[in-house]
Amino acid sequence: MSSFFSKRVVVIILTLAIVGAVVFVVSNKKDAEPGLSPATEENNIDPKQTVIGTSVEGRAIDAYSFGSGDRHIVFVGGIHGGYEWNSVVLAYEFIGYFQVNPMVVPENTRVTVIPSANPDGVYKVVSKVGRITLADIPVVTKEVSVSGRFNARSVDLNRNFDCKWKPTSTWQSKTVSAGTKAFSEPEAKALQNFVLESSPDAVIFWHSQANAVYASECEEGILPETLDIMNAYSVASGYPAVESFTAYSITGDVEGWLASINIPAITVELKTHETIEWEKNLAGVKAIFKYYSQK
Repeated sequence: MSSFFSKRVVVIILTLAIVGAVVFVVSNKKDAEPGLSPATEENNIDPKQTVIGTSVEGRAIDAYSFGSGDRHIVFVGGIHGGYEWNSVVLAYEFIGYFQVNPMVVPENTRVTVIPSANPDGVYKVVSKVGRITLADIPVVTKEVSVSGRFNARSVDLNRNFDCKWKPTSTWQSKTVSAGTKAFSEPEAKALQNFVLESSPDAVIFWHSQANAVYASECEEGILPETLDIMNAYSVASGYPAVESFTAYSITGDVEGWLASINIPAITVELKTHETIEWEKNLAGVKAIFKYYSQK
């Protein structure tokens, strides 16, 4: 009798455990965000990783790709190196997010993330190559942080592209080197080659700290599609939309060069140098995906 009772208790416990597990799974599916896979190892998809070039000091410029659709969206962080290290952290966070949530990338879309377009500038501030997180950032002087803006030849890479290029340009009230000619720097050349070979539909750059989304333009003005994606990212993220940067004159910027070859590009400026403002930028990225999935 005791043995029979014990068996019944075991059966009841197992039944309750199974029912509980089913309820837990169903509840999780109900609460999960539409279009996203639950964050489990079974759903992880490793990105295709390639090296698109190397820096002056020989550090790799990596690119991580997800999806296989015809639409190609590119995200770039860290063109201003360690001075805007949080843009690099944000890019790596998106790489991890896409890996765990591959279904967020629409079926018609391929996404490439280039987390650090200026690895020498990042290394100067962080003393680390590859993925960096908020915990990797030391307390640094303003002078070191500013010096990390440039590549190892002290060139401002975002003045080294072929849009109204001049050998010197401006950054705030400072005169900065733009290289010996457009695309003279290996980092800029790597981005040029990547763009010309992969023909992206749009390129989004993460910077800091102007707290805005800027459109791009060169000699022919702003592309209509650029205004569309600027407004989409702005509305979703809450960053103000600004059509033209007028604080000071800029020559040789990568976004302007992209506009000159008819590729829409926007600059997303985080509010500070210290945070990644994840929720705002996640909303902005999803808005870009929605725009191109419906186009």
